[in-house]
Parts: sequence; C-alpha cells; structure tokens
Amino acid sequence: MGTVSAMGEVQTVKPVLVRELIGETLREERTLQGKTLREVSKAARVSLGYLSEVERGQKEASSELLAAICGALDVPLSVILSVVSEKLRIHEKIVMPLPVRPLARAAA
Repeated sequence: MGTVSAMGEVQTVKPVLVRELIGETLREERTLQGKTLREVSKAARVSLGYLSEVERGQKEASSELLAAICGALDVPLSVILSVVSEKLRIHEKIVMPLPVRPLARAAA
C-alpha cells in the first residue's frame, strides 16, 4: 500500500492492525481510570506480561480474554469495539458508515 508525496515519491503506509487498535483503546481506558497493569491483570485473571502484550498490539486477544479485560475495566466490550471501529474508520478515511447488510448480501 502506498501514497504519492508532493515530490512524486511513493511512500509506504503501514496498514493498521485491529489488534493494535484494540490494545491502544484498552490502554487508553485503563490509564484514564488510573488503574495499573497489575490491577487489571489481577481482576481479569490474566498474566501481567500477556496483558501488556495485548495493550501493545503484539498479541491477538481472544473474545474471552477481551471480555475479562473489559470486565476488569467495568466497560462493555461493545463500547471498546465501537471506539476501535471509529479509529479504523478514521484510518481508512471513510466519512459515512457503509450499510452492512447490502455488503453482507453481496458477499453471500
């Protein structure tokens, strides 16, 4: 994937990874609440190291793990995923949300 600069040079744009956006969003929520990695990892029953890797976007968290982390943060998973979705939309420069149902029918 690339873009052309004002000088006519092709620049490589790093694609965004959903796991990075999820980790970033979880870290933002945790720090906003003033909680430490240790507090959240204990409440979510996940190792501190693994939680740190999830927050840094290095590990792909399962839905069960995401639910546990969200429970420890007392934030619904749907809220975290909505924030992630908005960040992804901004990254992809989509101005208006696309209707999902017509896209799903087209894929069927």
